Amino acid sequence: MSDVDPGTLTDAAFGLLFHQITKDLQSERILLYSLVEGRIDFRERFNAVFSRFQADYPELGDALIQRYGGPDLVYELIRQGEGTIPSRTTTMYWIVLDAPSVHPEAIEEELAGKWLIFLPPENADEAWVKVRNATWNNELGISTKVSTARPNPDSRDTTRVIYVYTRDWRDEADVMRVRERLREIGFVDRIGYKRNIETFKGEYSQKGKRVTFYSA
Repeated sequence: MSDVDPGTLTDAAFGLLFHQITKDLQSERILLYSLVEGRIDFRERFNAVFSRFQADYPELGDALIQRYGGPDLVYELIRQGEGTIPSRTTTMYWIVLDAPSVHPEAIEEELAGKWLIFLPPENADEAWVKVRNATWNNELGISTKVSTARPNPDSRDTTRVIYVYTRDWRDEADVMRVRERLREIGFVDRIGYKRNIETFKGEYSQKGKRVTFYSA
């Protein structure tokens, strides 16, 4: 990995470390965002995960230390909302939360699809909390993710987007059940649903071209 751009390497390292912390906590049904929002100290657990991360991925561990000077600052960044609060996340393009017992790869299945909620940046944090909580409570679909404050070269503007995934676009009853629940928690404006089929083909909204499969 020596020929990889240092900034790219560090961001990849942060993302992998964050994934490991999240997985470690969720193995005990503990949610990282609940610790962050509750201002609960988890430094001891973080340090244990970081030590394992350094042992398993020494080059990535070194990249984080070179950027941040050590694990303490990484911990403080996470405590401040890096990786859990959209407006405070700059090391990754997306924050993802899977529903309990759902395999992380489920959102990549061809039959999956998602409702798309577009928002101005100032509304993203509050909206994300609503969708995130409903997802973890098994009230929506299989997963959800939100774009963050990190500038994305694939984005045409600063609009934030939340994806709310369902397992099978053919199951219209389930797709519409999720849409109704989104209305109940505050998303009443008409939104579109896009199948992974179109996403995998690289088909996106253009003038005169419709890529949403459902609209409600």
